[in-house]
Amino acid sequence: METYKCNKCGMAVNATCAKCNVPLKNDHLDLDDGSVVQISICTICHGKIKSPQCCGEDMFCQL
Repeated sequence: METYKCNKCGMAVNATCAKCNVPLKNDHLDLDDGSVVQISICTICHGKIKSPQCCGEDMFCQL
């Protein structure tokens, strides 16, 4: 299971798809304005969410 960890406080979370019950995979989304957003995707149903945040910044994905 992918674990996301906060670089500031050390809090960690595990993320799974509630629909498919599989671990979410860390990925990124390239926006039209050239910026990149960290996301989590389901490899089965291809759903995606904004990756977790803590202490005001994206949590780091431990692979």
